[in-house]
Amino acid sequence: MTHILAIDQGTTSTRAILFDADMRPVGTAQTEFTQHFPQEGWVEHDPDEIWDSVLTVCREVMAAQGVMPAQIAGIGITNQRETTIIWDRATGKPIHNAIVWQDRRTAEICDRFRHAGCEDDITAQTGLLLDPYFSGTKVKWLLDTIPGARDRAAAGELLFGTIDSFLIWHLTEGRVHATDATNAARTLLFDIHQGAWSEEICNLMDVPMAMLPEVRDCAAEFGTTNALGGEIPILGVAGDQQAATMGQACFEPGMMKSTYGTGCFALLNTGAEQVESRNRLLTTIAYQMNGQRTYALEGSIFIAGAAVQWLRDALQIIDTAAESGELAARSDPAQHVVLVPALTGLGAPYWHPDCRDAVFGLTRNSGRAEIARATLESIAYQTRDLWQAMQGDWGAETDVILRVDGGMSASDWAMQGLADLLGAPVDRPVMPETTALGAAWLAGMQAGIYPDQQGFAQTWALDRRFQPLLPASDRDAAYTRWQKAVQAAMMFSGMARSLSCRQDDINLLSEHRAAPDRGRVLLRLMIITLSGHHIRDLSGFTAPT
Repeated sequence: MTHILAIDQGTTSTRAILFDADMRPVGTAQTEFTQHFPQEGWVEHDPDEIWDSVLTVCREVMAAQGVMPAQIAGIGITNQRETTIIWDRATGKPIHNAIVWQDRRTAEICDRFRHAGCEDDITAQTGLLLDPYFSGTKVKWLLDTIPGARDRAAAGELLFGTIDSFLIWHLTEGRVHATDATNAARTLLFDIHQGAWSEEICNLMDVPMAMLPEVRDCAAEFGTTNALGGEIPILGVAGDQQAATMGQACFEPGMMKSTYGTGCFALLNTGAEQVESRNRLLTTIAYQMNGQRTYALEGSIFIAGAAVQWLRDALQIIDTAAESGELAARSDPAQHVVLVPALTGLGAPYWHPDCRDAVFGLTRNSGRAEIARATLESIAYQTRDLWQAMQGDWGAETDVILRVDGGMSASDWAMQGLADLLGAPVDRPVMPETTALGAAWLAGMQAGIYPDQQGFAQTWALDRRFQPLLPASDRDAAYTRWQKAVQAAMMFSGMARSLSCRQDDINLLSEHRAAPDRGRVLLRLMIITLSGHHIRDLSGFTAPT
C-alpha cells in the first residue's frame, strides 16, 4: 500500500488530498458547502451536506489518480474544531444543524456560568475560557432547546461529537464513536490534566456522559471504512490547528506556528508543561502520542481570511482574495487607516463576543486600497497581540521564529507586513498543505510507511524567510494606533465598561449604505473617527478582564 488519504474538513469547504509514500501530495479534490446564518451571530452547517461532501471529494480524488482502496494504507482526518453535532445513535441523523465554532448564540449561557463563579474551575480543568466558541455550551443549548432532546439524551439515544467524531461514526457505519485528544480538549468538557472527560463539568452543564465519544491518541486505530469501495483503516485524527502544528514539525518546546485561514490560530509548543496563561490565552493539547500529552498555548483570532472574503463578497472591492495584497501595495503609506475585524466578536486576548467591526482614520482620500491594506494589517496586528501574550506567558529567553501556513501565507505582501509588525522573522514552508500533511503523517506513521517525529521533522523545508524591515519606531507607533482602535471599538460596543471615556471621544459616526456601483458598501460599514486630543487618553488602557 503506497498512499495515504487525508480528509481536511474545514469551515467553508471539504478537501481530500492523496499523499504518496514520500509524503508528497499527488492529488486534491475540494468542494464548498452551504453556510447558514439563521440570526445575527448564529452560524450553522448541515451535517448531512458535510458528510456528502466528504464522500464526494474522496471518491473524486481517488478516481482522478486511479488509486484503489487496496492501495491506501490509511486515512487521516483533520477538521474544524468545536463545531457541535448531536445525532441519533440508531440512525445517524442529526437532531439539528451543526452549530459552528464561530456561533455566538450561547453568550448568555456563558455569562450565567461566569456570574455564578464557575469560570475559574472550568479553566483550571480545561485550559479554556467560558466563551461561546467552545462546544460545551453549544451541547447544552441543543439539549435545552430541541424538543425531547434532553430526555432522549438521558435515555442514551443521542450522541455528541465534533466533526471528526461524526465522520468516524459514518465512515465506520456506527461501529466507532471516538475522537482524539486534541478535539476533545476543545469541547469545554475535557480535563486536559487527567486526559478524561470531566464529570464535574458535564454535571454542571447537564450533559450526559453517555453521549460523549471515546478519546484516543492522535495516531491510533479509529476503525475501518468500506464507504469508498473497499476496506481502509482510519489511523490518524487531529483538530485542524493541531494538525497544522504537526505538519509544521513544531515538536520542540518553544516552536510556534500560525495558520491563516478563515480565522488565525497560533500555537506555541510548551512540551510536557501545562502553562497557565496570565494573558487570557488558552492552554490546550498540541498532540497526544502513546498516551503522552504534549501541551501548547493557543491564541484564537476569529476573523482573518474571513475579513478578505468580506472585502470580496460584501464590499465587493476585489474580485479574488489574491487581489487584496496587490491593492494594498498601491495604498497611500501616509494614511493610517486602522480596521478592527470584529465581524463575529474579538477572540484572544480580548474575548469580547459582542464587539463589532470598526474602521478608524478615514479621510476623503481614503479608498479601496487603504481599506484593503487596513484589512491585511489587522491580521498582523492581531498576531502581534498573540505573540506578545505568548512571550509573556512562556517567559523563555529565546528568539522565536514564527512558522506560517494557510491560504494567506501565500501573499508575500501580507507575510512581509507580518514580519515588520512583529519585528521577528517569519518562515513559510515549501509544503503549503501543512494541515492535511499533519493528518496524513499521523495516519502514515501509524501505518508504518512514514517516519517518526524526528524523521518527519527533518523533512521540513523552508520556502522563504521574511525578515523585518520596518524601523522599530514606526512598528511601535503603528501598533499603538491598533491598540487605541481596539479599545475604542470595544467602548463603542459597550463591552469595555471599565474605560472612562466620554461620548465626546466619538467625533464622527457615519453610515454608508448599499449602492449598486462597484466599490461602494453593500453592507453597512460603520466608520468611527476619534479626535486627536481625546484618543491619546486611551493609550494606557489594557483590555478588561
